[in-house]
Amino acid sequence: SMSRIDRVYEKRGKTAFIAFTVAGDPDEATSLRVAKALIDGGTDILEFGVPFSDPVADGPVIQRADERALAAGTNPDTIFRLVKAVREYSDIPIVFLTYYNIVHKRGIDRFYREAREAGVDGILVADMPVEESAGVMVAAERYGIDPIFLVTQTTSDERIDRIAKKARGYLYLVAVLGVTGVRDQVSSEALELLSRVRKHTDLPLALGFGISLPDHAKTCTEANADGVIVGSAIVSIIERNLGSPESMERELKEYVAQMKAAIHCAIRE
Repeated sequence: SMSRIDRVYEKRGKTAFIAFTVAGDPDEATSLRVAKALIDGGTDILEFGVPFSDPVADGPVIQRADERALAAGTNPDTIFRLVKAVREYSDIPIVFLTYYNIVHKRGIDRFYREAREAGVDGILVADMPVEESAGVMVAAERYGIDPIFLVTQTTSDERIDRIAKKARGYLYLVAVLGVTGVRDQVSSEALELLSRVRKHTDLPLALGFGISLPDHAKTCTEANADGVIVGSAIVSIIERNLGSPESMERELKEYVAQMKAAIHCAIRE
């Protein structure tokens, strides 16, 4: 049967909106409200960051979210519980973005089994090169979880081929060099990366890192991105509204709706 992720990309003429939030930020109960608000706003795929004490790929906004989540006692048990709660609410595809250390500590097989049981559809291990992915690939296959990989501007054509052979679901294209964070505009390099990777694979391609404005979403859609991934802008809304979950929910819903509207108005080539 078709995976939840594949169902999203089935209608290739449509660009998916992918929302990233750190699981357990600022605490378990609020994190669930965040997820529901993102879903209610029209998010197509939900990416949960598994909080980590040393998130090397992330800028200060997401680092602070990791710190808040860890301070609240978030651990893999919390996160699997959170996924189950989201699953009761929605059939939206759920993807984990994690670091290898967390998976390894839990035991690779156990982590993937529990993820499957909770209702996770895909897992991206941010600091795991494709060359070292054998153990994870076995578990991903065993439990029917899509292994998702990052591709950056410095990834060679040869490595893109290697990644494309192993990846399922979609490829996460890093739109900017450096760490996550909000940028002014979508770089021409990002759009070049999109067309370069497209020559190697039919997998859906989603652009992330630095995308925050409706205008960015429009640019990516016009360039035929299959997905746009937004993290820091969403986490900033959470951070701004820590004292008021109601306004947090309202702002998140409005933000996603605006991004979705920009995607819908844009004309794909």
